[in-house]
Amino acid sequence: MSQKAASTMDFTKVVEILQSGGSILYPTDTIWGIGCDATNTDAIKKIFEIKKRETNKSLIILVESEKRLQDLVDVPEMAWQIMDLSEKPVTIVYDKPKNLPKELLAQDGSIGIRVVKNDFCKTLITKLNKPLVSTSANLSGQKSPMKYSDISDEIKNSVDYIVEEFHDKVSEFSGSSVIKVWNNNQIKVLRE
Repeated sequence: MSQKAASTMDFTKVVEILQSGGSILYPTDTIWGIGCDATNTDAIKKIFEIKKRETNKSLIILVESEKRLQDLVDVPEMAWQIMDLSEKPVTIVYDKPKNLPKELLAQDGSIGIRVVKNDFCKTLITKLNKPLVSTSANLSGQKSPMKYSDISDEIKNSVDYIVEEFHDKVSEFSGSSVIKVWNNNQIKVLRE
């Protein structure tokens, strides 16, 4: 697998890899993640293989804007309030997503989506012009990597592309909060 560097100034190669169904190892607004085009079924299946993750465990996706979020789900008012008030990155689990592969969805048909605030992820998703899968860069059941050097060689050797930026950065967050919001504005905190 090729493991070339991606500059934060030039996203062209990363986007080409994603558009061709490839997987990337990249820094998110929380921890390092493994990602792919969230609309590509074959790429999603590869992510499950890389992580050795059971396919009945759903993946989350990242979007860069409120508009893209609204293209994928009906956003309850409570979800907007949670996003506005949250001090750390928050993934909201929504019912009845639109135009997303079933391979991404939980068994109940829901999907976790996070609107990213950091510039790197925003730019990457904008240039891809599609939502991006985000799952921790570890084998299923192992500890999530707080920095690049925590990622196993097995994961590094399994992806098609590694973003070279931010290797020295230690994550401020061990993950996002995860909150389920139903269309009737009922909520349930799944992970603080």
